[in-house]
Amino acid sequence: MWADPREVEDAAMAQLRNIADLPWVHGLAVMPDVHLGKGATVGSVIAMRDAVSPSAVGVDIGCGMSAVRTSLSAADLPDDLGRLRRRIEQAVPVGFAMHGDPVDTSVAGEPGFERFWRRFDELHEGVRDRRDRALRQLGSLGGGNHFIEVCLEQGGADAGRVWLMLHSGSRNIGKELAERHIEVAKSLPHNADLPDRDLAVFVSGTPQMAAYRRDLFWAQEYARRNRAVMLGLVRRALSSVVPGTGFDEPISCHHNYVAEESYGGVDVLVTRKGAIRAGSGELGIIPGSMGTGSFIVRGLGNQESFTSASHGAGRRMSRNKARKAFTEADLAAQTAGVECRKDSGVVDEIPAAYKDLDAVMRAQSDLVEVVAHLKQVVCVKG
Repeated sequence: MWADPREVEDAAMAQLRNIADLPWVHGLAVMPDVHLGKGATVGSVIAMRDAVSPSAVGVDIGCGMSAVRTSLSAADLPDDLGRLRRRIEQAVPVGFAMHGDPVDTSVAGEPGFERFWRRFDELHEGVRDRRDRALRQLGSLGGGNHFIEVCLEQGGADAGRVWLMLHSGSRNIGKELAERHIEVAKSLPHNADLPDRDLAVFVSGTPQMAAYRRDLFWAQEYARRNRAVMLGLVRRALSSVVPGTGFDEPISCHHNYVAEESYGGVDVLVTRKGAIRAGSGELGIIPGSMGTGSFIVRGLGNQESFTSASHGAGRRMSRNKARKAFTEADLAAQTAGVECRKDSGVVDEIPAAYKDLDAVMRAQSDLVEVVAHLKQVVCVKG
């Protein structure tokens, strides 16, 4: 555990014990941002031998982060950041919205979209009528804690450098696939006596596992490509406001996904449920809340954590509790200096509903090193 057990809620500890007791589990690493989830705790890294739990992965398959450093400094940004925010919101649909027509994927600057879409008809038969929706949602943000930000680097030689950052996943198609496979897993006889039905697993060598892996890995690729398209659209929006903007190579990382990895000579399926891969030298992104900034990090390759690190600050308060505890005025105060929504619809995303990101970073100093500390000046929420 990289979390202080005294600060982990009892329900989350119970979830962790249930996970650790599963006969297929090879190991469990607990991140410092851990909190109660559905079936599996958010902020847990579950290494299983020949098995995977679709509920542990969850319904937003492949959710993660992308970021890119620009050639701009703070002084290059327009005085009216509201104009830039509106331009981004015009370019990228948010909430339940989607593009009217499928977006031109060349904006992502990467190949393989045609080959990727040819695999759609191999997915679960229950989603095959969702192709048009999935096409038009590609390059859209979604809601909840998903966001797009314009950030400024803090301190060091590059203080004031402008970054773009975003957080999103596999949209409705990932949810549709996940829900269908979760129901199948719960119906299998070997899951009948589990302490929590939401920990139902598929096991290797079965047609159910083969079908889930096929759909899982497709949805993870959809999520990555969704972020790449969005980042392209946001780059274009920024360049329309500040012509001549240059961009470095993007950074992208899932934080809700499955990977095939090996530790100590044992091949395992690693589910990072609210955690990023932090292999030696690998770049990752650890965001905070909509008012506290984020970190670009480099992994240290710690094998005890299954080369993982936290995916963010982690919630310390449920959405319902946050809505009851805080007002729009509180949100405005806690997001002072950030061009963003400050209405009742995003009060549940108030910074005080999240854990202290600096404390989370201190707790995992043996997992990652900080490359850059970023602070947002524009935040677009779903």
